[in-house]
This record gives sequence, C-alpha cells and structure tokens, in this order.
Amino acid sequence: MTSQIKIGVSSCLTGNNVRYDGRHKHNCYITDVLGRFFQLVPVCPEVGCGMPIPREAMCLAGDPAAPRLMTIRTRIDTTAQMLEFCNRKVGELESEGLCGFIFKKGSPSCGLSGVKVCNRGVPARRGSGLFAAAMVGHFPLLPVEEEGRLNDPAIRENFIERVFTQRRWMDFMLGGQSIGALVTFHTSHKLLIMAHSPGHYREMGAVVAHGTEMPLDQLLERYRLLLMEAMALHATVRKQTNVLHHVMGYFRKVLTAAEKAELVEVIARYHDHLVPLTAPLTLLRNYASRYDQSYLTGQVYLNQHPAELMLRNHV
Repeated sequence: MTSQIKIGVSSCLTGNNVRYDGRHKHNCYITDVLGRFFQLVPVCPEVGCGMPIPREAMCLAGDPAAPRLMTIRTRIDTTAQMLEFCNRKVGELESEGLCGFIFKKGSPSCGLSGVKVCNRGVPARRGSGLFAAAMVGHFPLLPVEEEGRLNDPAIRENFIERVFTQRRWMDFMLGGQSIGALVTFHTSHKLLIMAHSPGHYREMGAVVAHGTEMPLDQLLERYRLLLMEAMALHATVRKQTNVLHHVMGYFRKVLTAAEKAELVEVIARYHDHLVPLTAPLTLLRNYASRYDQSYLTGQVYLNQHPAELMLRNHV
C-alpha cells in the first residue's frame, strides 16, 4: 500500500456522543482493531445537517422506495434538511479517497437495509437510511457494510478484503496507467479473484486481452466494475479449495513425497472445516519461499492483509 486506507464510519460507532439521546454506540472492534490499520472518518448525518444533541427520535415514514424522515412525536418532516446534507456530504467525501464505509444498523439515516418504515401505523423493515442510500447511489462500487454484520467472520473477511482491494486499485490508478500496468495488476490478483469468482476472472482476462480495442479510460472502468463485482462475492470453502489445489500444481515437480502428502492432508482438512484457511496458506507461503516461486510470492492472495486482523482464522 502506498497510501493510508480511509474508511467512513457512522460517528456513534466510534464512541462519539451524537445519538438522539446524547449517547453513543461504541464498537470496540471498529476502533481498537480496524482503527489500528485504517484511518476512520466519522460522519453523523443528523448532527451534520444541523440537528441538536440530544434531539427528538426520528423514523422513516411513507413509501419505502422514497421514505420521509419524520420526528416520531411531533411529526416534523426533516427530509429536505437531511437530503441537502447528503448531497453536499457525498461531494465532500469524494476528496477523502474512502475505501469503504461502515454504517449503523437500523438507523433512519445510516441503515443500509431493513430499516423500519412506518406507513399508516404499520411498520415494515424494508427501507434504507437516507444518508446510506445517498452514499450507495453516489459510490456504487464502494465496499459498504453494517456494523452488526461484521460479527459474522465470513462477512467481516469479505468486507475487509474489498477494502484492501479498493486501496490497491486506487494506488494503481495513481501510478502510470497503461495496458501493461493493468496486465501486471491483473496477474498479481489472479488467485484472489479466482477465489471469489472464477467466472469473473475469465471475463476480466478477456477484457485485458482485448484492451487495445477500446479507449484506456473505458477499459479501466470496465475492469474496475468486474473487479469489485467479483470481490463482493464470497470466497467459499469450495472455491478456496480449488484455488489451493491450483497453487499446489506449481510445486508438483519440487515437493518431496512427505511435503506433498502433508499439503494434500492440510487442504483436505480445510475443505472438511477442521482447520482454518491460514493452515494451508502458511504451508504454501513457506514452499513458495523455499522453492523460489517468484510468481506465487507476488500473488496478493498469499499476503493480502496484516496477520493482526486475524482474518482467515475461522473454521
């Protein structure tokens, strides 16, 4: 990484007392773990649009596809005030270079989905918070997640992988943009993309191979769309196992019989949910270094994020 990784966060999750009741929803994982590696950019839409602390609680009301933001007790419509802030804030955040955003679940401003919308007294959890919707609309490829879903190891891993991928792509775009540079980027991401979506990897390869047939800016935008689409798909145990066997093929002529047997066993144990992904990856990294497999040591898949984040450690 050549630049610091920034992620936006609903401000209450960082411990700031900005909620309607003057309190916070501090999430220690976000501040104490992710905060060690990412620069957190807190945003509170309610305070940002000029509402006081404390304030009357609000809810979404009306059509879930275009809800209004209303105060619950006095029924004051604050939609215009919030939307004006949203339009201004998404423009400001363009210059921040965000690589992701973590939203507060269920919030009428920050909830990504399943936010309660009241319609004639009948609540339905089918809405999106106004600020979250504005962010997704303005940054459709930005990795986004709700804080509660980060408790799921697979969802957490997928989100963080997308954040790091976003940063690597931004660094690529800051460098010398050319078809040759794109080939290098694509080559180093081969195994990672295959673990998420073999179909996308094949399509991306075809796009790169025919890169001279379209303007460079269109080529890069098409590639970025496919890259982030692929990364949004979860790297399942089955897909990971296929990639591990693919990597094993690079060692078929150099591994001893004992080393090969050990690797086959560890991959099988991972496939059967008995050991985490870090077990076969550790062996593969060691073999890549021991047998001077420079192609593999250059693969993002084998070393894509700090070990301290404890990703790929779950069974």
